[in-house]
Amino acid sequence: MKWLSGVIDNALYPVLFLDYLKSGVPALGDGFPRAIAVLALTLSLTYMNYRGLTIVGTVAVLLGVFSILPFVVMGFIAIPKLKPSRWLVVDLKTVDWSLYLNTLFWNLNYWDSISTLAGEVENPKRTLPKALFYALVLVVSGYFFPLLIGTGAIPLNRELWTDGYFSDIAKMIGGVWLRWWIYGAAAMSNMGMFVAEMSSDSFQLLGMAERGMLPEFFAKRSRYGTPLIGILFSASGVIMLSWLSFQEIVAAENFLYCFGMILEFIAFIRLRMKQPAASRPYKIPVGTVGSVLMCVPPTILICVVLALSSVKVMVVSLAAVAIGLVMQPGLKYVEKKRWLKFSISSDLPDISGSDQSLIE
Repeated sequence: MKWLSGVIDNALYPVLFLDYLKSGVPALGDGFPRAIAVLALTLSLTYMNYRGLTIVGTVAVLLGVFSILPFVVMGFIAIPKLKPSRWLVVDLKTVDWSLYLNTLFWNLNYWDSISTLAGEVENPKRTLPKALFYALVLVVSGYFFPLLIGTGAIPLNRELWTDGYFSDIAKMIGGVWLRWWIYGAAAMSNMGMFVAEMSSDSFQLLGMAERGMLPEFFAKRSRYGTPLIGILFSASGVIMLSWLSFQEIVAAENFLYCFGMILEFIAFIRLRMKQPAASRPYKIPVGTVGSVLMCVPPTILICVVLALSSVKVMVVSLAAVAIGLVMQPGLKYVEKKRWLKFSISSDLPDISGSDQSLIE
């Protein structure tokens, strides 16, 4: 489920990329040109993932800096035009709560994606907490301050706040040059999120294969050390799903992600109870009771998001969950019949032993 929700999430970034560009290049709005653009973008970014995590990491950092800069510039230009009273305007009757919570949840989730890459990180006990803290500050700032600028510097019109509207705000505040800079920044930002998400998804399949949960061929690495089959499967899923709209993709991936997170919480608490003394590269510094209490607030939010899902999204997502539940015993049967080869990598620690290396 987590892999599928990740692939669905990744299908969103080519859509957002083209939604920003279509106001400047209308031909990318729909039809054959849009389909070709999605295919070309997906293939080029997939090749970047194939070349290795070092390239992905470097590109992601550069794209992140490039994406933040125009919003910083727009913030300074907008200072004389800000009217703080606009920040206090509230009309709860017109809020689409399902769309609002699904979008908010999507914007602030997937922090657990780093876990699938933990084996590729040097000294994760020291690196991961620092990286997650800095990422949290940047993410919250990256959402909060542009929203303050957009809502405070121009007259409020909720009907205009759709995909790509920040480029129009940039034009009103700074002119055409700033609008095109926002175009480029938004496009580059979506590219950066695409390569990061695909890395996480593909390494997840590789890790499952090395644990004997998937056929051995999923553990095949390219000459650059990247999970070749995992990348191909992830890219194929992105291409097949990229015809969906922003709202449909967000709702579907949120539903599956919620189920996956509940399973993660259960596994986290169970491992803490069954193997509390096991060696770990990084361990959350709370006991069993603290672990349970820590999982309660996000679980409540997850239940709210699930309750607000549309019937269409619920049916499709539950069908995917059912397929996943059937697939596990199906794979066991395939392994028993020896139709495909399954194996556990000898390089991995035994998670049931005292020498366990597990990220919680």
